[in-house]
Amino acid sequence: MKEILLFASMIMVINVSCAQSPPKSIMHKPAPEASPENITAKYGEIAKQLLERGLRDCDAYKFLTELCEKAPHRLSGSEGAAKAVELTRKMMADLGFENVHLEKIMVPHWERGEEECWIVPAASKMPQTMKLHTLAVCALGGSIATPDNGIQAEVIEVKNFEQLRSLGDKAEGKIVFFNRPMDPSKFNTFEAYGGAVDQRGRGAIEAAKVGAVAVLVRSMTLRIDDVPHTGVMHYADTIRKIPAAAISTVHANQLSDLLSKQKSATVHLKLTPKFLPDAESANVVGQITGSEKPNEIIVLGGHLDAWDKGHGAHDDGAGCMQAIEALNLLKKIGVKPKRTIRAVMFMNEENGTRGGNAYPVAPERKGETHIAAFESDAGGHAPRGFNVKGDSTLLTRVLRWKPLFDMLDAGKINIGYAGVDIDPLVNTGVPGFGLVPENHRYFDYHHSDNDTIDKVNPRELEMGAIVAALLGYLISEEGL
Repeated sequence: MKEILLFASMIMVINVSCAQSPPKSIMHKPAPEASPENITAKYGEIAKQLLERGLRDCDAYKFLTELCEKAPHRLSGSEGAAKAVELTRKMMADLGFENVHLEKIMVPHWERGEEECWIVPAASKMPQTMKLHTLAVCALGGSIATPDNGIQAEVIEVKNFEQLRSLGDKAEGKIVFFNRPMDPSKFNTFEAYGGAVDQRGRGAIEAAKVGAVAVLVRSMTLRIDDVPHTGVMHYADTIRKIPAAAISTVHANQLSDLLSKQKSATVHLKLTPKFLPDAESANVVGQITGSEKPNEIIVLGGHLDAWDKGHGAHDDGAGCMQAIEALNLLKKIGVKPKRTIRAVMFMNEENGTRGGNAYPVAPERKGETHIAAFESDAGGHAPRGFNVKGDSTLLTRVLRWKPLFDMLDAGKINIGYAGVDIDPLVNTGVPGFGLVPENHRYFDYHHSDNDTIDKVNPRELEMGAIVAALLGYLISEEGL
């Protein structure tokens, strides 16, 4: 499962603090002309101009507002995704980017449909058809539908797969309720997410193995509210498929409390999602062509698709608009990069990663050499630094730029995961960079109706674009 592997990678990476010297195995003393002092003297004014111009205009927020208003639901294959492709193509063309074009791909098309869930009272007290308490649920991405009349079954609560397996035939015919919260003691909320998201990704597979008829999964958020959070789930071809839904944290707590008091409860669940034939879509590309080495490419990107909940503002409209704004800022301050800096709006990160996989092998790559790829896909909050992924010397080479990023309060540069969409490119040997914003609020909004434009701070969003612009420009001028 792509997303689970991503966050497992994020918590397993070597976190090398910039406040410490890199390990000796990756120590390479930079040449005098490339020392941090000389780099600061050479590019400090550029960093200052990017900062002042960006914070004066905050165009990233203006761009994001337009995206969220005109194409808020952008799940691959949908009408919203098609609108977003055309909108961002036009946006980049209107800003004067060069080589603006679409790179067509085929993407999966899944539609949510209607959803309902309630606790059914005991037959001895009320008719089974009466609702005792409605539960806030939403289908997990890729779930099959329930039968037309829904599924009504006893609920059994578990915290993990080991506990589920230990039940044996006790789970036969029941709805399995996975109720392991994200760990609030984790400082990095992505680590907390990585420790809980297996329930969502593989819950239906494991529950079907023990005879369950459906699953409810506690929403992947630290926030206690009545808004369910969706996200991709998976099936195995050799295991019977059962419907899967997320339940809000408020109602997960209430259902758990009910089960602890009366030992059993029956739930009625109805989901009506459907799969449609694959649809044509596209990655959207635009660039500032390099003045000296136009065929050497630096990619700045995010994923244009978003779940059909909220506006997809933080995930990942923010990253896309930061990429566009980064190029826009470089044009505004009048610099001409030596190498080509390219903005890419990747399609289908949420439920297939076809855009990211297609980009490195597209016909348009003929004659191109990519020297770096940057992705912003962790929300539009204030940037604190970025991860780097590459050979053993990459971190040392990048650390000479740290004083410039310290000027932006974004100087935490670590070895780590760069991003899902650029991962296929990075796996070919291209150095990868992943923006790391402040993370404490991200999962309040992630994959839910909470992810709306009003949750994004214009200045924080713009700072991410400024970091991207500066990094792209430094790589363009200095190489790696």
